[in-house]
Amino acid sequence: MRHSEILSSNMEDYLEAIFHISEEKQAARAKDIADRMEVNKSSVTGALRSLSEKGLVNYVPYDIITLTAKGKKRAVEIVRRHAALKEFFIKILLIDPVEAEEASCRVEHAVSKNIIDRLVRFVEFMEICPRGGKEWLKGFRRHCENGDTTKLCGDYIAVCLEDLKKRERQITSLQKDGVS
Repeated sequence: MRHSEILSSNMEDYLEAIFHISEEKQAARAKDIADRMEVNKSSVTGALRSLSEKGLVNYVPYDIITLTAKGKKRAVEIVRRHAALKEFFIKILLIDPVEAEEASCRVEHAVSKNIIDRLVRFVEFMEICPRGGKEWLKGFRRHCENGDTTKLCGDYIAVCLEDLKKRERQITSLQKDGVS
């Protein structure tokens, strides 16, 4: 990415706000952006000028604001990073959704696309992996809530071993009956 294309976290926040407002209303106005970001309109005006100079928004004072194709592409990536981090914090680290939202807002600007891609893949993997999966995540939740879960893990292993022995007996029984 060229130096002129690098955006500050503040400018990324503006792009993200414009994206969300545009998704809701098809276009944004400076007042909408100021309200969403809880800043004054003069701050919005300066940011819009900067984003316009970079070719990321279509901006004319007192008119609607839209993202350019280049701006929409950047905004979608920012929104994707934000959502992936929030999902990771909630689903994997079991963070409260409000805290996860705040943390993802701060972290999204500092994390590379590669790391986000890995987090997304990790979440997907943990949800489907037979050695992990949703049960593993429930176990992690219990561990976070109750501290040491060594006894619970031992109990769970005992249940798994008993299930395995039952399956072995069923297979042996079926083989004796001539069913394979």
